Amino acid sequence: MTTAPAAAAPSLTSVFVGLKLSLLKNGLKQSGGRIAAYVTSIVVAAIFAAVMTLAFLAMRGHHAATVVPVLIAGVLALAWTVMPLFVPSGDETLDPSRLVMLPLRPRPLVRALLVASLVGIGPGLTLILAVGTALALARGAAGIVVAVLAVPLLLVGCVTLSRAVAAANVRLLTSRKGRDLAVLSGLLIAVGIQVVNFGAQRLSQVGGLKALEPAAEVIGWLPPASAVSAITAAGDGDYAVAAAKLLLTAAAVAGLLMWWQNSLVKLMTAPDGSTIGASDGAGAKDGSASSGRLGRLLPGGRTGAVMERSLRYVWRDPKTKAGWVTSLAMGAIVPLFNALQGVGSLYFACFASGMFGLQMLNQFGQDTSAFWMVAQTISTPADAYAELRARALAMLAITVPYTVLLMAAMAAVLGTWSGIPEALGLALALLCAMVATGAVASALFPYSIPQDSAYKNVAPGQAGLAWMSIFGGMVSAAVLCAPMIVAVVVLHLTDSESALWLLLPGGALYGALLVWGGLKAAAPRVSKRLPEILAAVSKG
Repeated sequence: MTTAPAAAAPSLTSVFVGLKLSLLKNGLKQSGGRIAAYVTSIVVAAIFAAVMTLAFLAMRGHHAATVVPVLIAGVLALAWTVMPLFVPSGDETLDPSRLVMLPLRPRPLVRALLVASLVGIGPGLTLILAVGTALALARGAAGIVVAVLAVPLLLVGCVTLSRAVAAANVRLLTSRKGRDLAVLSGLLIAVGIQVVNFGAQRLSQVGGLKALEPAAEVIGWLPPASAVSAITAAGDGDYAVAAAKLLLTAAAVAGLLMWWQNSLVKLMTAPDGSTIGASDGAGAKDGSASSGRLGRLLPGGRTGAVMERSLRYVWRDPKTKAGWVTSLAMGAIVPLFNALQGVGSLYFACFASGMFGLQMLNQFGQDTSAFWMVAQTISTPADAYAELRARALAMLAITVPYTVLLMAAMAAVLGTWSGIPEALGLALALLCAMVATGAVASALFPYSIPQDSAYKNVAPGQAGLAWMSIFGGMVSAAVLCAPMIVAVVVLHLTDSESALWLLLPGGALYGALLVWGGLKAAAPRVSKRLPEILAAVSKG
């Protein structure tokens, strides 16, 4: 009797690609909001890709074709390097720490992860942009041949760079100190984006694209953008330069693959010591001293205890700190950069108020599963009101002085000190409106913030709740601030400049009433929906 031959095992690459597609399909089944977000992303990416492709085609034969495509390739590489680290993602196949217990060899694993990483909207958009750069630059038979080689090199180079950096930093980003460094890196990136924006607006004053030629020359020798620059060199007949740039890109990709493989080997074989050493006596002593100083500055009773807990979250919890650092940094950067360009206004500080107010949203989700301890102390609407009031006071203790200092800095840059009362009054009213709506949104739309992944800020299936909380809070706050906006407009239209100073105390008083009303409205909802809130924030 002959036995049937055993079925051939599927390759690891096909398994990972199938896993990527299954995760995507199952994730979309969880809620209509995820489907809508994914379809919207596809539509936006398709529109952007179509516009960029037409722009690349229009560049053919133009001087801009030697500068813009190379710079775009450099921006693509930079985006692929930093965005997966600092922007939440739900792609579980790209987190290698989940594969530690599987008996997988490094080389097949790298190959499988690389191919799986090429599946998605981001890689598809990158491929279209890479083809667009080739269409803009390819001239002659040599240029076409080099373009055929450059497009996959650019795509694979971007994806490999992203995965290698992520694998090398996965333990760093999942530790407390490492995530603190990620917060700093995210801040530097935010500042860099504003610097780029500032520079782009100045280009017309210094000769337009000609001013970017030196930068394009430098980036043209940096992989993987060097592959795009090689197309221009081949079209100009500089075959040696084109070959050198292609080889440089290929060598960089090979080096990144080796780095990625070594990182995976270390991740799967070496013990994780990123959080060792946190229990020494010096740290405890320093923490107790800090607690004493902070406690003396806060009121007594439940209010002081809740405020201290909230402020400690801001300082110690990596994800809470990330949200605060982003809000404080961006809230100052955007208004001040506009003021430095001479196109700003003191009212731009209201952008900071909106950014600060976002921290009041999802108050209980910030506690994660530890919220059950807080829930034990809430049995009546009065208890819920005391809890929410203390959290709001902790937030206002940071944001109100920050708003005042930001307004003073903007007035110094713009030289419009007389406009501070009206602008500050409106900014404080908006901040308090965000606090009020944030308290209600925390009761109605709580969601979990996963702590086991550096890649996600919302638990699977709760993205719709997060979007409703954010947009609902922002729209409601804008509506609540309508009386203050009307007052500002009316006083200006009626030439009542002498009464504008009243907007400062009026805005502060109106804001205090909004906070009181918002907390009063949210308290009974919190006490009534406490089991639902606890289940929602503990999901992740």
